[in-house]
Amino acid sequence: MESVVFIFSLIDCCALIFLSVYFIITLSDLECDYINARSCCSKLNKWVVPEVIGHAIVTVLMLISLHWFIFLLNLPVATWNIYRYIMVPSGNMGVFDPTEIHNRGQLKSHMKEAMIKLGFHLLCFFMYLYSMILALIND
Repeated sequence: MESVVFIFSLIDCCALIFLSVYFIITLSDLECDYINARSCCSKLNKWVVPEVIGHAIVTVLMLISLHWFIFLLNLPVATWNIYRYIMVPSGNMGVFDPTEIHNRGQLKSHMKEAMIKLGFHLLCFFMYLYSMILALIND
């Protein structure tokens, strides 16, 4: 059973790594003016909810399977994703808003956040891989 938890977590982590890279590439395209702000934000906003759900599922799965260290490692990032999604001001298009993305350095902060998430998900990937191998050997 434990190996199934880590196999699912590994697959989910791969999807989250893909999303982080996609966010970085799309924000980089906006920074270089290859795409406009409206299309960039609409592309990114449709992937915010799947990112929140994917990370929340892994966090709850680690809580249910009693892997406390991994749960506590995932909890701040999952909480931040949920907070960011809930605190979108009314009238905005979503987490990424085309009217505000160039104001007050929001583009740089979104890029920095995507880079941090990429590093976090890469760390989690290798942690899940190690745990999966360990669980398969012990079974």
